[in-house]
Amino acid sequence: MTAPAPLMSLVWTDHVTGRQGFLVVDRLVRGVASGGLRMRPGCTLEEVAGLARGMTMKEALHYDPAVRYIPLGGAKGGIDCDPRAPEAYGLLVRYLRAMRPYIESVWTTGEDLGLSQDLVDRAAAEAGLVSSVQAVYPLLDDEAAARRRLADAFAVEVDGIGLDELAGGCGVAESVLTALDRASVPYAGTRVAVQGLGTMGGATARFLARAGLTVVAVADIKGTIASPAGLDVEALLAARDGHGTVDRRVLRPGDRELPGDAWLSADAEVLVPAAVSYAIDAADQERIGARWIVEAANMPVLPDAEALLAARGVTVLPDVVVNSATNAWWWWTLFGDIGADADEAFGHIRRSMRALTGLMLDRADADGTTPRAAAHALVTDRLPVIAQRFGWYR
Repeated sequence: MTAPAPLMSLVWTDHVTGRQGFLVVDRLVRGVASGGLRMRPGCTLEEVAGLARGMTMKEALHYDPAVRYIPLGGAKGGIDCDPRAPEAYGLLVRYLRAMRPYIESVWTTGEDLGLSQDLVDRAAAEAGLVSSVQAVYPLLDDEAAARRRLADAFAVEVDGIGLDELAGGCGVAESVLTALDRASVPYAGTRVAVQGLGTMGGATARFLARAGLTVVAVADIKGTIASPAGLDVEALLAARDGHGTVDRRVLRPGDRELPGDAWLSADAEVLVPAAVSYAIDAADQERIGARWIVEAANMPVLPDAEALLAARGVTVLPDVVVNSATNAWWWWTLFGDIGADADEAFGHIRRSMRALTGLMLDRADADGTTPRAAAHALVTDRLPVIAQRFGWYR
């Protein structure tokens, strides 16, 4: 599907550091767009535009006229800076101050790569914002009740991890399990390698391990941790810092430390890139022996690599479906389709993601295409329906 030009692209230059930030609004629905804010060194306007287009697709894929949650448009923000740099927080605050008119009126945002929701919330308050999602408030039937419900949901913890940090990984895991079920592959004995143990990768590893799969490798900024017999996922999660880096002192005698890219060639059936974009290129794909690549990160597999993988029978489950549950969980909660309850949230996520993943794979089978092409075809079908009902701006 050829992507149309976005509605708006904005480049901001910080007057203190000279670093740049970006905002791209790909599409508006009822005057509002949704999409997170990332911070990473080397972030570009082109990258943010691709992410914004992906958000348009994620919103469209979750469109259900029978529920309260009505999809928004797609947008994304990005800042070119290492989030670990001493100047990163001040830069974030200044970026949010500069973007304040957009956040107040059209752009709802939250955590993405390099940033936690707590950090975004703290910086947003310092920048004078009511909330990072305040643009959606005029669309709510009962703003006060909706804001209480979302705040209550963010206060829920499950075994030491916040519900907001688990929602997306639950959706990724359910996409994996749906693919395994369709292929009649048992969970027990199925091995998984995960790149990135932050919010998305960590939650995915937890849900897959609890479903009975064996996590044999995880990668963070320090390298890859591997064990053919399976890693102690809970111990690794408990030993992470705020950026998803694992304290190596918790490793067991049988755990091995390998180079950072060793996860690519791990002896596993499922690879889950859950960190940076553009993680797998044409050269990298030659090292992959997995049967499925499941995109928990945004845009991790480059198009030329995906074509080569498809030619040799490796299935890529695309980000626009796989990692869409985080965004959807926010809106299901805020609009009132689910309450501030972990069991209710996980149940809703599992049902929705199984249905969406199954629909995508059915379409791929029917059309003789890849899952990504099938997801794009579903979006092509749904966007005119949404536009006819709500228009682009109103």
